[in-house]
Amino acid sequence: MESLKNIWVTVGLFVVALIYASVGQAGATGYIAVFGLAGIDPIAMKSAALMLNLLVAGIGTYQFWRVGRLSWRDIYPFAVLGIPFSLIGGATQLPGDVYLPLVGGLLIVAAGLMVRSAVQRKLPQDTDAIKAPFWPALATGAVIGFVSGTTGTGGGVFLAPVILAMRWGTVRQMAATTAVYNLMNSGAALLGSYATWSQVPPAMSYWIVAVAAGGVIGAFVGSRLLPDLWMRGVLALLLLAAGAKMIAG
Repeated sequence: MESLKNIWVTVGLFVVALIYASVGQAGATGYIAVFGLAGIDPIAMKSAALMLNLLVAGIGTYQFWRVGRLSWRDIYPFAVLGIPFSLIGGATQLPGDVYLPLVGGLLIVAAGLMVRSAVQRKLPQDTDAIKAPFWPALATGAVIGFVSGTTGTGGGVFLAPVILAMRWGTVRQMAATTAVYNLMNSGAALLGSYATWSQVPPAMSYWIVAVAAGGVIGAFVGSRLLPDLWMRGVLALLLLAAGAKMIAG
């Protein structure tokens, strides 16, 4: 029974990584959704999700760097306070009866943001996008960094809709910025949560391989295999189901 659960968790993580990578995200909320449905211990859930998120964010960052789409000017306002606040959040361990409903609520919010991004008709173009103002970006990075570090949810899935709503960049700029933000913040949060590394399940090595494969495939061809609207809809349903389960207990 345990081996069967590990198999479907591994397959679920692969699919989540593929879908998230195809839309420029690293997938922490999706990994937590899978862990929540599988009943993984909350202490292990946070560190495991951050490790997997760090891996896929690294793959995405490399892809954007290779094609010359990374801009430090777009990234650093969010990272200046985002990194230290992620470190503080990573070191903050919430009790299970607080962590589960909190993350469940964030998963439902992430599902709503995913649906909103799927049905949004008009996105910022090169002609109307602006550079993020320093102070608002600083505050945004800090808040998202602390919340994502505390819960292990990465942060990019919350930063992306803010960038698009405020027109602080085009869709491609948003994807590159959130990839690097995820990489930096996940690394900081993981460092802050080092005390829980020993709680990571033994199947972690299999999950890393599955997520790496999903991330690479998603970064290259994921968005070409299935309609983007369909993929985001499926992921939103997964987030909603997991969020509701974690809130219900």
